[in-house]
Formats: sequence, structure tokens, C-alpha cells
Amino acid sequence: MNQLDQLKQYTTVVADTGNFKQLAQFAPRDATTNPSLILKAVQQADYAPLLADTVAAHRREPLASVVDQVLVRFGLEILKVVPGRVSTEVDARLSFDTAATIARGRRLIELYERAGIGRERVLIKVASTWEGIQAAKALEHDGIHCNLTLLFAFCQAVACGEAGITLISPFVGRIYDWYKKQAGAAWDEGANAGPADPGVKSVAQIYTYYKHFGIETEVMGASFRNAGQILALAGCDLLTISPDLLAQLQGAEAPVTRRLDPAQARAADIHAVTYNEAEFRYALNEDAMATEKLAEGIRAFAADAAKLDKMIEALQS
Repeated sequence: MNQLDQLKQYTTVVADTGNFKQLAQFAPRDATTNPSLILKAVQQADYAPLLADTVAAHRREPLASVVDQVLVRFGLEILKVVPGRVSTEVDARLSFDTAATIARGRRLIELYERAGIGRERVLIKVASTWEGIQAAKALEHDGIHCNLTLLFAFCQAVACGEAGITLISPFVGRIYDWYKKQAGAAWDEGANAGPADPGVKSVAQIYTYYKHFGIETEVMGASFRNAGQILALAGCDLLTISPDLLAQLQGAEAPVTRRLDPAQARAADIHAVTYNEAEFRYALNEDAMATEKLAEGIRAFAADAAKLDKMIEALQS
């Protein structure tokens, strides 16, 4: 078997793309999107008509409503290809507004349900700020499942587990990027590869903690820079992977071994921790990498959301 098929023996494979025409060849169970991926897709000739048609059908609606219609339209197309779930992201500019995030999440689910899609097939994607986690907690209480993204710190994962979130997406590659940049010329790629990769270590710590304490929140490693990071997390609940890396795995045949195992996690010698709001904010502040990457990620997604707004406004005029 190729490495992708071997990986699927241990881990649920998810495609990380808005390019739904690429999905079938990799047979992922789920798919994830974000504002940057949707923006990239609608700028391609294959997807520009979908954007134009959706805007035309909702021309008289407020901009935010039209944006949600576009996001859901992509989600609907993806769900024609994958048998499982699609993640659709709430506007990153709402990352510090609990009430607005709840309202946006409910509206996205309503649009999916109007289109005949049950909420069990949708994950509402929310940034892992304190406000985002509290919003997701409220949505989960309403039976709306959430994917907490832009997760870099252990305290974020603990808070998500305590809030009963369905799934989290710790960002392997962006953690790796930060440590590599900090080290500069002193960075040793070989010494920081595989299980020693700082992003891989972060996900392994979260996975071990969740499985040890019976936390049901699913762990989905995300944001990979190379296939080695993916293979070092074989056994993680889910891994969301870009089409380029999916193709790379599909084209390789070296053996894949399970690296994360629930039985080993249950036997680990670790202690439970908890965070109230003040403790969460302090722990996040103490983690320079997580603080910087969270802020950077929100800014980048917000910038791409603004670019998508402008494209829609141009079509509306």
C-alpha cells in the first residue's frame, strides 16, 4: 500500500482545501476550509462562476449574509465528494466577540440545514481565543459541533476539552515555523524532525492528555510543512492535509508505523490541569510562540476575509 492508504489504517484523513474538484482522488473522509483557502479557490477559473452565481442569487442581502452563502456553497459542493464532515469557518474578525460568533455559527448551520444537510455533517470552525472557546461551548450545548482552530498552546487544548468541544486543530507547521525562525542559523533540521519536531511534540502532548483523562474531544493535527510531520503523528484521531502532501503520500510506499497510541497515553504519568479565564490568559501570555502565532493567524484570516468581501462587493455593484 502507498503511505496514504497505510496512514488511513491508523488515522482519519481529512483534506485541507477549498478546491473540491481535487478531493475525490484522495478519498478523504472529511474536509476543512478557511478564509484563505476559499479566497484562493474563488480566484481560479474553475471556481469563479460559483462565486458569481452565489452572489447573483443573493445580491440584495447584506454583505455578511452573502459571504456566509458563499462559504456554505463551497461546503455543499465539498459534501458531495466527502462522506463525512466539512468545517466552515466563522469570520476571524469576530474572534474576540462571543455573542457575534455564536450568532454567526447558528446562521451557518441554518443555511446548511435549509439545503438539506444535517448538523452532524458540519463543524463550525472558530479561533481558539477565550471568547471563541466560550462561543463554541454554547454552540455545542445547542447541538452545533465545532472545530477550534488556530490552536498553538496546551492551555487552549485543555480549555477546549473542558468546554466539551467536538474537535480541535493544533497547528503543527506554524509551531515548527516559529521555532525554526527563532533558532535562525542554529536550527538543526535533523535534530528537530519526526517526533522531535516542536509542532509534532505539541500535538502528541495534547493527544496523550486527552486520551489519558478520557476527554472525548477529537484531535486533528493541521498545518503541515512536510510529510515527515504527518507520518510522525500516525495514530492521531484525524490529520487534515493539503492536496500537495496528500499526493506526496499517495506516491510513496515506505512503511508507515503508528506513533500515537491510546493505550500508551492512558499509561502516561501526567497530572490534570484546569484553567479559569485569568489563568488561561496568563498561560497563553507566557507562551510567546502561541501568543504570536494566534495573533498572526487571526490577522491573516481577517485580511483574507476582507479581500473576499471586496470581491463580493465588486460583483454586487
